Amino acid sequence: MTEQGGIRSVGATGGQGQGGGGSPPHAEVQSGSAAGGIAARQALMAATAVAHREELEAALAALGPVPAASDIRVPESGLVMLRGRAGGDGRPFNLGEATVTRAAIRLEDGRTGFAYQLGRDAAKARLAAILDGLWQGVERDAVEAALEPVRARIAAEAETKARRVAATRVDFFTMVRGED
Repeated sequence: MTEQGGIRSVGATGGQGQGGGGSPPHAEVQSGSAAGGIAARQALMAATAVAHREELEAALAALGPVPAASDIRVPESGLVMLRGRAGGDGRPFNLGEATVTRAAIRLEDGRTGFAYQLGRDAAKARLAAILDGLWQGVERDAVEAALEPVRARIAAEAETKARRVAATRVDFFTMVRGED
């Protein structure tokens, strides 16, 4: 385990990013505040994970010319085991498997981007990885602005869902009877 700039990396071997095992060598956030940088990058990855491929294509097109990207690891799909806990804090159990596609790219200026996406859409995973790589450089504000419509859609859908849930809300209570 290594630590650089407040980012812990487990299993990083450095220099084995060309399709070999281990973590890619540049798996660190290039931002000022480590904690703020991690949270912001997590928010970016969450937005790209929920975005549709067309939205990611539009976001990348909105950025104009960007550095060329090459694959560190060709996008590949596989299964991950989902684990759950009964009641949220009970014993863990295997809930089922989900298909995940991962992508790792390197921009021509050396920045790297990573993405994990539910499903088998390799193009979407690669687009998300490119946006992740661009976000780590001077294009950060432009990437954030380009993803704003995606975030607005996600927030609107969450609000709609919350309203539907609230409309069917049932308050359970126990009436206390007095002593007979």
